[in-house]
Amino acid sequence: MKITHNRKNVLSGIDKFLFLTILILISSQLNNVYGQLKLVPLVNRQSTGAETKSHASARIQALSLPFFDDLSTTATSHPDSAFWMPGSGVYINNTEATTQPSVNMATFDGLDANGVPYNYTNQLSQGHTDTLTSQAINLAGLSPSDSVYLSFYWLAKGLGELPDDGDTLRLEFLGQDQQWVSMWSTTGPLFDSLFTRQFVAVTNPVFFHSNFQFRFRAYGRLSGPYDTWHLDYLYLNKGRSVTDRFIKDIAVRTPLTPFLRKYTAMPIKQYRANPALATTDSVGTEIINLFNNFNFTTFNFTVKDEISGKEFTNYSATAAVFIGGERTQLKRMAVSPIPVDKSLKALKLKYKLNLITTDDQNPTIPSVNLRRNDTISAVTNLSDYYAYDDGSAEYGVQVNQVLGRVAVRFALAQPDTLSGVRMSIVPFNTNVTGQSFTIQILSNKNGKPDQVLAQRAVSVQYASARDSLIQFTFGTPVALKDTFYVGWIQVNEQPLSLGYDRNSTLGNTNIFYNLGTQWVQETSLKGSVIIRPYMGGSVGETVTGTEPVTNNNTYFFPNPNKGIIGWNEDWIKKVEIYSVQGNLVRTILVETNSRSATVNELSDGMYIFKASDGKRSFAQKMLIVK
Repeated sequence: MKITHNRKNVLSGIDKFLFLTILILISSQLNNVYGQLKLVPLVNRQSTGAETKSHASARIQALSLPFFDDLSTTATSHPDSAFWMPGSGVYINNTEATTQPSVNMATFDGLDANGVPYNYTNQLSQGHTDTLTSQAINLAGLSPSDSVYLSFYWLAKGLGELPDDGDTLRLEFLGQDQQWVSMWSTTGPLFDSLFTRQFVAVTNPVFFHSNFQFRFRAYGRLSGPYDTWHLDYLYLNKGRSVTDRFIKDIAVRTPLTPFLRKYTAMPIKQYRANPALATTDSVGTEIINLFNNFNFTTFNFTVKDEISGKEFTNYSATAAVFIGGERTQLKRMAVSPIPVDKSLKALKLKYKLNLITTDDQNPTIPSVNLRRNDTISAVTNLSDYYAYDDGSAEYGVQVNQVLGRVAVRFALAQPDTLSGVRMSIVPFNTNVTGQSFTIQILSNKNGKPDQVLAQRAVSVQYASARDSLIQFTFGTPVALKDTFYVGWIQVNEQPLSLGYDRNSTLGNTNIFYNLGTQWVQETSLKGSVIIRPYMGGSVGETVTGTEPVTNNNTYFFPNPNKGIIGWNEDWIKKVEIYSVQGNLVRTILVETNSRSATVNELSDGMYIFKASDGKRSFAQKMLIVK
């Protein structure tokens, strides 16, 4: 197996996008097969309308010093209008990096405020991308002798795409003459896994006026989430210096780890079968001390069902937790299995860590309560579906070979029925709305996918909201005994991209692909495909759309076949026959009312038969033996 890290796509002419490529050599009875399973950047995040609401009333009166925002109190994916001007394209999140100084950060890339590329027509276009501009701040009456400094933390790449030469993140100040002046900048491809703290002095008298503002602007590729920068913990005040590095603040920063041992969500029926086996021993997050001395904290940890309001866990630390100066500590909280009554249809478990710190006493930053970043929570759904992901897609994953297949493994605690699949379908460069692909449910044999239990030809559609899912329902529930696999066949030349979660690695060892006749386990991409089988009924999460149910009996027969194939559907207009290497060996144009064709010229072996009516398609593997 060979792993390559490539930032050029010569075939398409796109010279700037990050993807990881896995090149696999598969030995089969017929030939050697080469293919790829790769990650690609996301190229669309839809607006939820939250920004319009949050910016409905812009601030009129200028802010007073100190100015501080660590983004931890932001309730949406958009900057807080109490501190920032409307129209920013930055994305507030806690998943695009792992070393942020406190919970949440602002991410800059080539997507506008609505999550759409600034330029979707020219993949190579360059220019200013996201801008984050402060509200007006009153600096009137101050002078250089007041030692006014702005400090902030910044990072290139994180879990996004590394900026290139010529890509920049720039800080500008607004003078009294209403001209923006560049005060600091950094360029790619500088990479560090840790955020860097930067100090910039306000010294020019032109900046000391009643409507001072500062802004950050990114410059890079305009056609998607490329050239990624992250920003956090912004603090402007007088009486500071470059040695003013330490703030008395203990903060949580990374998302809480999953409540379940193997999944981030699972059907309540499956959880009820063995709660002790399904529940992890503890959950955790990173705590960081931004002070230059030992500090201490106790904590409170709760687990509560948001549907019924019932509290299952509530305990506090019995001893102080000491954290060294400028150090991080992984803090873990013990969790217990949840008793589940058979009458319950769903549980929405919110588990929360609240640090009990002294950050609000004798604060380093006057008038700012730094206990604001002491709380972090997460939700685990026990309803009708399985999930390995945390709900956010940092990348897309695709197989780049026609008739290549991908499957994700799930394990039942007891027999069940599968009703359908929810998928995160994300755009990449080309809009493939309406393009066909085939969803498959497969059995298990020796830890790998085996026989096809059910399959459905469906069409691509994109969700209307960021990180929402599209639901595909099977006409007849699929009976399952134990371990099963959910996946898809890449039917067309243009790859289908599914959301890929880089933060959750629970699904990392459960991804398989097949580029010919052999299933191979994929473990190099380090993450989870956002594909969620849902069982039994339809209790659970909200989805944005449901694909119409089509006839689930569309197939070629008999299989194995001795030279004459048949099918059941009148909509089939064309049948394409591919070798397992993906080579087209024959095309059959179906006559009106015909439901069979002769394929005597095919040599013995395995083939892929693809039926199409020009809009939808269906693929099936068949063995020809004569």
